[in-house]
Amino acid sequence: MSSKPVAPSLLDPAILLPAIKAAFVKLDPRQLVRNPVIFVTEVVAAVVTGLFVRDLMTGTGSPLFSGQIAAWLWFTVLFATFAEAVAEGRGKAQADSLRRTKSELTARKLVSAEGRETQTIPATSLKVGDVVLVEAGELIPGDGDVVEGVASVNESAITGESAPVIRESGGDRSAVTGGTQVLSDWIKVRIGVAPGNTFVDRMIALIEGAQRQKTPNEIALSILLSGLTLIFLVAVVTLWGLAGYSGTLLSVTVLSALLVTLIPTTIGGLLSAIGIAGMDRLVRFNVIATSGRAVEAAGDVDTLLLDKTGTITFGNRMAADFMPVPGVSEAELADAALLASLADETPEGRSIAALATGEFGRQAPDVSLPASGKGEVVALAVGGGASSAGTTGIDAVIPFAAETRLSGVDFGGRRLRKGAVDSILKFTGIRDENVPAEFRRAVDQVARTGGTPLAVADGPRLLGVIHLKDVVKPGIKERFAALRAMGIRTVMVTGDNPVTAAAIASEAGVDDFLAEATPEDKLAYIRKEQQGGRLIAMCGDGTNDAPALAQADVGVAMQTGTQAAREAANMVDLDSSPTKLIEIVEIGKQLLMTRGSLTTFSIANDVAKYFAIIPALFITTYPALAALNVMGLASPQSAILSAVIFNALIIVALIPLALKGVKYRPVGAAALLRRNLLVYGLGGILLPFAGIKLVDLAVNALNLV
Repeated sequence: MSSKPVAPSLLDPAILLPAIKAAFVKLDPRQLVRNPVIFVTEVVAAVVTGLFVRDLMTGTGSPLFSGQIAAWLWFTVLFATFAEAVAEGRGKAQADSLRRTKSELTARKLVSAEGRETQTIPATSLKVGDVVLVEAGELIPGDGDVVEGVASVNESAITGESAPVIRESGGDRSAVTGGTQVLSDWIKVRIGVAPGNTFVDRMIALIEGAQRQKTPNEIALSILLSGLTLIFLVAVVTLWGLAGYSGTLLSVTVLSALLVTLIPTTIGGLLSAIGIAGMDRLVRFNVIATSGRAVEAAGDVDTLLLDKTGTITFGNRMAADFMPVPGVSEAELADAALLASLADETPEGRSIAALATGEFGRQAPDVSLPASGKGEVVALAVGGGASSAGTTGIDAVIPFAAETRLSGVDFGGRRLRKGAVDSILKFTGIRDENVPAEFRRAVDQVARTGGTPLAVADGPRLLGVIHLKDVVKPGIKERFAALRAMGIRTVMVTGDNPVTAAAIASEAGVDDFLAEATPEDKLAYIRKEQQGGRLIAMCGDGTNDAPALAQADVGVAMQTGTQAAREAANMVDLDSSPTKLIEIVEIGKQLLMTRGSLTTFSIANDVAKYFAIIPALFITTYPALAALNVMGLASPQSAILSAVIFNALIIVALIPLALKGVKYRPVGAAALLRRNLLVYGLGGILLPFAGIKLVDLAVNALNLV
């Protein structure tokens, strides 16, 4: 993964002490019944405790032995509840921090949406549709959208990012979050979410696990574990009858110990902690999932839909070259491109001006530009000094617009334009069949190398092509190769033409691309892939992305995006980093790997317990069973007690692994299965043999039996 946030230590007193208290609270059978395996263990522990009290009061039986068995059975239950409590406790600190951002908030509700007269009320009294005024230094009282004004907002309480962001009415930067602070100017905010259901409220509930529900895989695994528990319960009850038939008398204490050591208490005790820890790992990556189901779905995803800009490439396309058509000099093309870019404040426009004045040595003119929409002339000294293009007043400025996809200026009878190739051809009135071959070759050459061609025209005359280069992020190809090895297909989504998209797709190493994509195209593509049985993950930030985010199995919205996008998605990235989608999938995979590995280990470590307990039960009746005592355990009672103690201690030993997760390895399913069986299957068989033997030595050294 690209970054590794530091998790709180398991030994941190701020986590450990509350977790110990919570572990005892979770012993309530009404809570524990949701975990059938541990609930059965608690019932058995209560029964053995009753037998211990009986033996103690009557002086019959072996109270020392039954008391120790009862104690370790209770420890088994406590260690399981402790694991869950620790997992929940690791999110408490962040939840408390978020809660502080919303405490005692007040709102200046506008009496009239058009005016500035306000009345101060508690933020909890706001209703959906209310408009509030927020000025510099004040906290935004609730989630909503800016309807008027522009301001710098500090969102560090939510995102952890200290740099302020701009929030303004209209567009994709209008969404604001309650508890964030306005640093400058003022804004009017229309409340869009009722108190108690805000983004911060949902984050607090999710982080603390208050609304956590079992995921489909957890439910399926719980059913499997419950089935195994029922099977072993029937087997143990049957064994009592068989033992009686053979003349062996088995006590309820011994049979209880046998049952608990055979049922899958290890994974049963850690299952909930694994799920909570998976969501906690996302939180530490500044991603909030609306449910555990979303995290789990991220692990099952097999198709990633990735925006080209900002995810695969840096997104700041830079002018790399001027390519004039025959009859036009580089200087003439550079001058025209420079003039057409004077009013273009986009990174691309500035890079064109920098290329013309830098590498091509052109001088930026001093010009007078009319203010947009006002008609008045404003002096704009761009470069100073004599201009190779002449100094004159600009008659009209044509700003870039998504509809026209071009920009430029009119001056002195000339109409200079630069923009998308098809838009410039439409502007010049040149039909496709009449486009000069040299111009077409230049466009194709730029597109084939993964660049974006911009055409430049002077009225009806084509002057040439500007090569905008979009730089692919270093290392992205290797990451896509690792995902491919895991069976995950990557699809690049871009508004570029198919030739340009194909070149960048090849350089980046994606499996497929969607060129000239609209929001409708994204939605249609997701539905088509889902109909083929694939699970799709995508990210977005605009209102137009909301339908696709809602349709995707894993939809990641940017925190800087619109309210509609955040409501539609099932995850929110507080860093607003599109690349985070890859980390999210890796965390989901790690969650599933951890659950599968510990399930394998839990089932495998039962083998050693057979060799410890079965000979202990029947060795007096069938002396030949002594051959199965391969661990050389001292006595039947020490063998049973050692198995019970190991069964409890292994849960504690695996808590750090359950919380941290099995190390992520981008390998195929077959290689992953082989490694899982070798490390956690074979390891799960061998480790208990050594562990039970060591416990047996300690039990006998301390004369506990």
